[in-house]
Amino acid sequence: MRTAFGAQFDVPTGYLNTPSIGVPSSEIAGTVAESVGRWGAGMDDPPDFDAAVRTARDAFGRLVGVHGEHVATGATVSQLVSMVAAGLPDGASVLAVRGEFTSVTFPFAALHSRGVTVTEVEPAELLTHVAAHDLVAVSVVQSADGAVVDLEALRAEAAAAGVPVLLDATQAAGWLPLRLDWADWVVGAGYKWLLAPRGAAWLAVRPDALSRTAPLGANWYAGAEPWQSVYGLPLRLADGARRLDLSPSWIAQVGAAVALPYLASLDPETVRAHCVGLADLLLRGLGLPPKGSAIVSLGADELGGAGGGDLSGTGQRLAAAGVRASVRAGRVRVGFHLYNTTEDVELVLDAIS
Repeated sequence: MRTAFGAQFDVPTGYLNTPSIGVPSSEIAGTVAESVGRWGAGMDDPPDFDAAVRTARDAFGRLVGVHGEHVATGATVSQLVSMVAAGLPDGASVLAVRGEFTSVTFPFAALHSRGVTVTEVEPAELLTHVAAHDLVAVSVVQSADGAVVDLEALRAEAAAAGVPVLLDATQAAGWLPLRLDWADWVVGAGYKWLLAPRGAAWLAVRPDALSRTAPLGANWYAGAEPWQSVYGLPLRLADGARRLDLSPSWIAQVGAAVALPYLASLDPETVRAHCVGLADLLLRGLGLPPKGSAIVSLGADELGGAGGGDLSGTGQRLAAAGVRASVRAGRVRVGFHLYNTTEDVELVLDAIS
């Protein structure tokens, strides 16, 4: 059991797989377990979960710098991005970085029959291509390698060109201080850095972008009065971002209602310094320059002398030492969150040396 940032985490030494699955605190896990127990005992009614949905919605807003009333709730990033994609005009051109997580790009690419195109460019070239497109869709932090987009430069370039921006904060919210109220849309999933169960995600929509967002999943929960819109026409959706709500996954929202307010209560700069400090400590131990991200991606060439240039062999040594990591885009990926310590860094360095 580890104690970190005022919470206890039953996380083993060497767990560095947060970019894939975050580990909840004991309080979050206990709340979810209690909810499962109530379900098993038939103790809940559907409206009992409304408070959790509301709490998680507001906390996501605080984490990305947006008022909660401008946040829609859903289950996955791709579902929510699809509503942005459906609102594009025929023939629209979308700009993305090469190697972007496909939940960001596939919803747009799937509209090829409407003439929608997705252009991929190298991350370093993103800003120079903004003005030539109708939308920029990019992750704040890249899933594959932890690269952090220059948000201020993107904001300035997009504003000058009048091009709307969709940001995926999934690999950023929870460790990186964010103020994204300038973006037209901000999407994020809860089961990684936000320490919630899988099945909860959110979409922040700037008010002037709401009319350009199609409620593809229009349902009773998106109604102006959800418990009065469960039967019959006419269509009667909420006026604001809630019109985009998808019917919530209850137990996921119960966990999120504990996890997200906890994260939002922490000092974001202190959290960033902790997570990035450990990541950069690992890089320095490997003789590599710091990158200022909580995610570290290592290829066979960077492991070089330490790993003998053999990525598969290095992966086996990491696993044998008890290091939980992932392989993404042909590279070993690790991530450092609240519950990680220098002990985890040392374990990695010992395993690959």
